[in-house]
Amino acid sequence: MNELNCFVTQVLQVSPIMKIIRLKPDGWELPEYKPGQFIALGLYASAPRCAEATEEHTQFESDKLIKRAYSIASSSTQEFIEFYITLVHSGSLTPRIFNLKIGDKIWVGKKATGMFTIDEIEPDQNVILIGTGTGVAPYMSMLRSNALSRQGQIMVIHGAANSWDLGYSSELALLQSMFPKFHYHPTITEPAKEPVGWNGDIRFIEEIWKDTIIDQKFGFRPTPDNTHIFLCGNPIMINGMKELLAAENFMVHKKKEPGQIHIEEF
Repeated sequence: MNELNCFVTQVLQVSPIMKIIRLKPDGWELPEYKPGQFIALGLYASAPRCAEATEEHTQFESDKLIKRAYSIASSSTQEFIEFYITLVHSGSLTPRIFNLKIGDKIWVGKKATGMFTIDEIEPDQNVILIGTGTGVAPYMSMLRSNALSRQGQIMVIHGAANSWDLGYSSELALLQSMFPKFHYHPTITEPAKEPVGWNGDIRFIEEIWKDTIIDQKFGFRPTPDNTHIFLCGNPIMINGMKELLAAENFMVHKKKEPGQIHIEEF
């Protein structure tokens, strides 16, 4: 059996269905990873599910280790590893993760993978990091590591249903106030549910791209020559943005065909 090899050291309830969870290895060192990569988490089927969970779609034997990959949100220089996770009520792993308390144990894989990184992008290129929901997690790893030392402009556009689903919004707003070349633009799609109102953007990300907000922040229009764009989160958003960007001659990045659109779907 795989041993549960990490302790839960922090649990932050961001919203009713979102949590930030910080883990620390129990007697081993975390693998080296590049900001933007993901790693596997796991719990046994015998682990209890949280009270909010609904009927489980798939049944497992109690000794089965249920594994799923999650983007890392922490800096690559930390001794802990952090994740931003959405509860899937009928899922197999997230209801078990949501039941964890500080001091509980979880299994973490010993190798991070993924090409959703900025380390090979020239430092004078601009980077636009677009995410929905927990799709902001890999961007936090980038910003907390070395992204803010780049010469080019950086912008995070984060979309969610409600303001309380905009995880890391305080940290991103603080970074915007500290770094002149960093810009943060949140947007929500259900403003009517806000108990104290919402003065920010309420458009879908595709509409924001068509507008001149990014041009105003950067002082120029992003083009394939000067900007790389990262997309993470809702497949509908990703497909919509791919169409818009393709019309402006942006190309999807592939290992053998370098492009300016970098995609992480979940």
